[in-house]
Amino acid sequence: MARVDDWLRLLDDLYPPSWAEEWDSSGFQVGDRQAEAARALVALDPTEAVIREAAERGCGLLVTHHPLLLRPRARLDVADPVARAVATAFAAEVAVTACHTNADVAAPGVSDALAEVLGVNVEGVLEGTAAGDRVKLVTFVPPEATEKVLDALAGAGAGVIGEYTHCSFRVRGAGTFVPSAGADPTVGERGELNEVEEDRLEVVLPAARLGPIARALVEAHPYEEVAYDVYPLATRAGLGLGRIGTLAEPTDAAGLVERCRERLGAAARLSGDPGRSVERVAVCGGSAASLIPAALAAGVDAYLTGDVRHHDALDAAAAGLAVIDAGHHATEWPFVPALAERLNGSGLGEALVSEVSTDPFGGGS
Repeated sequence: MARVDDWLRLLDDLYPPSWAEEWDSSGFQVGDRQAEAARALVALDPTEAVIREAAERGCGLLVTHHPLLLRPRARLDVADPVARAVATAFAAEVAVTACHTNADVAAPGVSDALAEVLGVNVEGVLEGTAAGDRVKLVTFVPPEATEKVLDALAGAGAGVIGEYTHCSFRVRGAGTFVPSAGADPTVGERGELNEVEEDRLEVVLPAARLGPIARALVEAHPYEEVAYDVYPLATRAGLGLGRIGTLAEPTDAAGLVERCRERLGAAARLSGDPGRSVERVAVCGGSAASLIPAALAAGVDAYLTGDVRHHDALDAAAAGLAVIDAGHHATEWPFVPALAERLNGSGLGEALVSEVSTDPFGGGS
């Protein structure tokens, strides 16, 4: 049977912790990593009611988008709802983890799920982030060890381009070195200039994974001293906040609002011309009025998110952008069943979708 830690390692692969914002507290929050967990419950918020639901449905792990412990607490007093939820989780033996801002920028992530529900064909991110930064690692390997080193690099996460792994480039040349009297060279003689045949091996990798990938290189490489270079790349891996795309079925702004109401169950509000033709749109799950300037710069017809403030909506409308506020909960909820589907394909166990509403404006718990 799978353990909590098995699920956590899978989630870290899907949504690396290094992609989270510095202020965030994504990841493992409460519980025992070694506890058995044949089932996981996926929800948007880790409320006390949702934690009880997880226990009642036989789930040893609760996976949420919003963290239970977003900020440090000096004390855990059960008069506080968060502390009470923590106590409930421990008592019910339900571990709790969160995929928050790291899931916001992931591909697929929160905004991809929203785009799919609304019929948006995604073409790119609205605002790229450092989570998408990549580097190129170049090392020099004796030909007989090249495959072993490449396998180690790939196993640590290097050389992934789209749906392909082990992506690399190599060219053969000559390397030179003079080992000191205290060296223990794999090949060559101490105190002499040695010339050996080597492969120059190049792979791209996420900048955030450089540390563990470099360690994997050193462990797999046969040389006593491993030489490698790291080059920053100008291109990013398509990670970032929000998504830009085109509607599979173009409509007008009023029609897109109605689509939100039908597909998201949201009391969506429109700022701008209801009759404006809408084909190219930007979406961002959650609270992302701060990305209105990015939507304007992208030249989209409409921007859909949640928690839009009065003056932001006015300014956007004046600039000719239709803005739809479909609410924080409704724009993030599509991620919940999408994540459950991904987890169900892992072979670890069954992932269930929470049936408890945590929409504070929807009359649920």
